[in-house]
Amino acid sequence: MLSRKGIIPEEYVLTRLAEDVPDHARYRARERRARFVGKNGACNVAHKNIREQGRFLQDVFTTLVDLKWHHTLLIFTMSFLCSWLLFGMVWWLIAFAHGDLDHSTRLQRDPREGVEGAPASFVPCVTSIHSFTSAFLFSIEVQVTIGFGGRMVTEECPAAILVLIVQNIVGLVINAIMLGCIFMKTSQAHRRAETLIFSKHAVIALREGKLCFMLRVGDLRKSMIISATIRMQVVKKTTSLEGEVVPLNQIDIQMENPVGGNSIFLVSPLIIYHVIDKNSPLYDISPVNLHHHEDLEIIVILEGVVETTGITTQARTSYLADEILWGQRFVPIVAEEDGRYSVDYSKFGNTVKVPTPSCTARQLEEDKSIMDTMPFSPKGTIRKRSVKLKPKFTISDEPS
Repeated sequence: MLSRKGIIPEEYVLTRLAEDVPDHARYRARERRARFVGKNGACNVAHKNIREQGRFLQDVFTTLVDLKWHHTLLIFTMSFLCSWLLFGMVWWLIAFAHGDLDHSTRLQRDPREGVEGAPASFVPCVTSIHSFTSAFLFSIEVQVTIGFGGRMVTEECPAAILVLIVQNIVGLVINAIMLGCIFMKTSQAHRRAETLIFSKHAVIALREGKLCFMLRVGDLRKSMIISATIRMQVVKKTTSLEGEVVPLNQIDIQMENPVGGNSIFLVSPLIIYHVIDKNSPLYDISPVNLHHHEDLEIIVILEGVVETTGITTQARTSYLADEILWGQRFVPIVAEEDGRYSVDYSKFGNTVKVPTPSCTARQLEEDKSIMDTMPFSPKGTIRKRSVKLKPKFTISDEPS
């Protein structure tokens, strides 16, 4: 609004973030091509008509980790309940077969009990089991090793000792699988990627006399990403010379960054750029191509090892054609304050307009005279205050 009234020059108006756009102004977004990778890094691919569903059961652990949380918690609860009920039924059957549930048998006592040499009284397989409820409680005590002391296995029944061993082994297996699954879900690598951020928009502007595709990446945490690498791909529909249509052709594009190569030292936010030359898939892109109908998507992938856990993580995002701003660059966000560098993340995605030719990189390379018409600001145009220091005292020779 201020730029329309002429209060603020247009070249200093910052681009508005996507969250600030009202809902009624987003009607054009419905006409855009479908994303291959979402802004949050999720892959927009639906797998259908998979006939070999049994392959997922061959890797049960990974399948459990990939499930949603409410499904995992349901399986976690049901695995313990089912095992307790199953072995509770086994303990009840052992007690029933041995006669432990018969009231008259449990009250049977030998009249010579307590006399030396007299036969012993009736000994149950498991003491204090009177019903299925008590058998179920004993099953829980055995599997979770609580041991309240009211029920215990005697040496009367070898089958009861064997069931005790089997239930302990089964309980340990269930604990190892389910607790390992819960641990892996809480420490998944993509959780660390939530603090790796990318700019909302990418920009194309001149850098060192060449058109460059640029984006900004940053890490919100103080713990670093070790051996961080970044790469980009262009995804678009192409047709081969033989007429084969490739709906999602992935083309790698060469990247440059301030430290050279694909490896980056992500201590502070960096501007990653790609020089648009004759080997670039963006060689024939001009401002007229940057609209929502253009079949173009640029995917950015950041990979590295989490310093605190040693787990490899990956963060992804993508930029459609209408999310690429022509003739703009990112504003500086790093400043030196009190002997240390300060990063202002409130300006992370802000850009300003800069003089940029409205032509493709091919046209710019073929016609060098285009650069002569650009109104670049000369270097060193920053005004410096000149301060004249007045001497506090003067030295003069005394007259002789």
